[in-house]
Amino acid sequence: MTVIRRLNCFDASKIKKMISYLGNDDGEKFTKAITGEAFIMLHALLPLKYKFLPESYIFLEKGEILGLITVVPSNGNPYKMNITRLIFQQNLYSVGKQLVEFVIARYGAKGATSFSVTVDQSHDELLNLFMQGCGFRQCSFENLWKLDNFQPLTDKKANFRYCQNSDAKAIARLYNSELKNLYKPSLERIKEEYKEPIFAGMTNFYKNRYVLEEPAKHRIIAYLSITTSDNQNFIIDMSTNDGYNIPYDEIINFALGEIKRRKNRYFAFLKHRQYTKNADNLEKYLHERDLNCIQTQCVLVKDFYKIIKEPETNAIQIFLFGDNKIRAN
Repeated sequence: MTVIRRLNCFDASKIKKMISYLGNDDGEKFTKAITGEAFIMLHALLPLKYKFLPESYIFLEKGEILGLITVVPSNGNPYKMNITRLIFQQNLYSVGKQLVEFVIARYGAKGATSFSVTVDQSHDELLNLFMQGCGFRQCSFENLWKLDNFQPLTDKKANFRYCQNSDAKAIARLYNSELKNLYKPSLERIKEEYKEPIFAGMTNFYKNRYVLEEPAKHRIIAYLSITTSDNQNFIIDMSTNDGYNIPYDEIINFALGEIKRRKNRYFAFLKHRQYTKNADNLEKYLHERDLNCIQTQCVLVKDFYKIIKEPETNAIQIFLFGDNKIRAN
């Protein structure tokens, strides 16, 4: 008999056995994260609009865990769900498919409007699972470039300031305006996604956010975030207005300076989103600085819909799609 249920605190030893193939450090970090989720049972009782933490589900057959999936609501927009983990025993892709279908049905019934996941482009089988098996569509790509031995042409730093919740509307407008038109329906964001989470201290990552203003009009022309989950590896992400010539050297100099205030030894990476208008210019710049792209991930999205009226015989089916103001992240 097979069962899919929420992870609980009694599953820790079985989870550890399932992921024993991971290295010691990776296995320990993963087990710690999963165990922490399992003990926060009250979160499972919250309505979807109040959820903010990861939730994991396991696939059981005869008492053995064959797979696990984790979903996380988008910050500020819990109706956009992100699949952040999918683990199953070797070649059991049917288990993975059932887990994905389970969370889509479960959270879709609660009001979720879209689901997204990023998959390494080299994982053909996993891409097929999501796209062919579960109806996800590929939007674009995201790359990570390692800022190793970064050699800027200037020591100047952009004059960013800390982001405030009052900046959220302007940041969302900036981000959405820089999306290529083809990707806007799936990747647009709302202002709530740029506000500081109320329970930020309970998330499994730490993020600093900054904005750059045009001095004359105090208009926000760039947004910068620095994220880490282990205080060792830092991911730099930025959105810039393509109407302004903001030197990338100065942006990265500022970001690295902020990281150095926290850590003397660290690894820094720059996120390069290919679905933005500035994507080609940024990629050209990164090549000119002799930096290396270490990862390319496919951005996959699935919009959830449900029938709102039972069709009569030979009648047209009517579907209700998610509020078009709430898009996939």
